[in-house]
Amino acid sequence: MGMRHGIPIMLGYLSVSFGFGVLCVQKNLSILAAVGISVTNLTSAGQVAGVGVIAAGGSMLEMILCQLVINLRYSLMSLSLSQKLAPSFTLPHRLVAGFGVTDEIFAVASSQPEPILPAYMYGLIFTPFIGWSLGTFLGAAAGDIMPKALTAALSLMLYGMFIAIIIPPAKKSRRVLFVVLTAAGISILIHYLLPVISDGFSIIISAVVASTVAALIFPVQERGEEES
Repeated sequence: MGMRHGIPIMLGYLSVSFGFGVLCVQKNLSILAAVGISVTNLTSAGQVAGVGVIAAGGSMLEMILCQLVINLRYSLMSLSLSQKLAPSFTLPHRLVAGFGVTDEIFAVASSQPEPILPAYMYGLIFTPFIGWSLGTFLGAAAGDIMPKALTAALSLMLYGMFIAIIIPPAKKSRRVLFVVLTAAGISILIHYLLPVISDGFSIIISAVVASTVAALIFPVQERGEEES
């Protein structure tokens, strides 16, 4: 059942990760390195940012902070998902399954009416994992033999995906729109006014500052305050 539910996610990941594979080759990474990144780090935004840090020769500290800021949401998803796990989902199972929690897998798993069994969760993770890894390999292999102009064009697929992700919620919520525009504005200012700051730290600064400012301007009200 889990593998069947994961097939639509797998097909989506296959096309998106193809763009990531092309991007890796464009950044002078080998096919093996590209596939290795996808196999060990299941997060599109984190992988793209990580490749940017690698290509820029960033430090290990920069990489750690960059991944921590970008992927922190997965810990919240895992905490929420833990409330739906069956008693047979012991700690070892939780540790293994936690590796494969992504936005799409979390959405499908959390929508299940029954407690989630380890077998279901593993199946739900396995098919998208294969799709993401295979797509990366195909993209990197194709990018290694395609003309540079075509490679550059295909590498934009990932950025198109990110735009498609943020536009719908930004249209519905002014808070999301504010965070998106603030982060983009800070990133542009850093790029042109503080070029000494690397891409990795630029992402970290933009995300943290935009989130902090939004939290101060749009605080989440307590339930009692909303009712009063």
